[in-house]
Amino acid sequence: MNYCIRFFLESAGALHVFYAPHNEYINRKAKILIVGICPGWTQTEIAFRSVKEDLKRDLELEGIIKNCKVAARFAGSMRNNLIQMLDELSLSKHLHIETTKDLFDADCELLHTTSSIPYPIFINGKNYTGHTPEIVDSAFLMKYVKAHFYREIENMEKKPLIIPLGKAVEDVLRVMVKDNVICEEQCLFGFPHPSGANGHRKEHFFNNKSKLEEEVNRYFEEYSNKI
Repeated sequence: MNYCIRFFLESAGALHVFYAPHNEYINRKAKILIVGICPGWTQTEIAFRSVKEDLKRDLELEGIIKNCKVAARFAGSMRNNLIQMLDELSLSKHLHIETTKDLFDADCELLHTTSSIPYPIFINGKNYTGHTPEIVDSAFLMKYVKAHFYREIENMEKKPLIIPLGKAVEDVLRVMVKDNVICEEQCLFGFPHPSGANGHRKEHFFNNKSKLEEEVNRYFEEYSNKI
């Protein structure tokens, strides 16, 4: 992987952290917050291409970082899998939109996407997948979580429904619940990672679907009304 050395931030053992721009933008008014582990190579490449094109157009900085966020978030089959699962949980009904696909298009003001760790992390040239080490067991990784994701959550104007993509992010959220940064009622625990590489995604979703529907309903019917 030819990732320019100028964007290298630091390393710890086999973990290598690089800068990428697309988590700079924060939609503070969002009602839905979808959280991944950290940007992967595909997202990173899309984000930098977007920035490069916008710099040629001489756009303002805020427009540049917003555009690269929109272009890069959960691109490809991952987004399609995510939309399918969210639609099956009737999330669109609670948001008064036709389909959650609109969260990535016409109704994007309702959505904020981010990562528990804002920057790409690679191990031996491959995307970090949230394991070996586990995020919550690594002081090096939790340093980024607390410096960036904690602050990002605290700057949100609402208390959005938080959808963690996979167990690694879910474990981070459970630590944040203990730290009183978020409430458990905000979190859609048990939601599978939408990656096509997750071979257990469909089975996991099927087994947890009833519980996930209850959590969505409870958030909108009980918790969100108290905010």
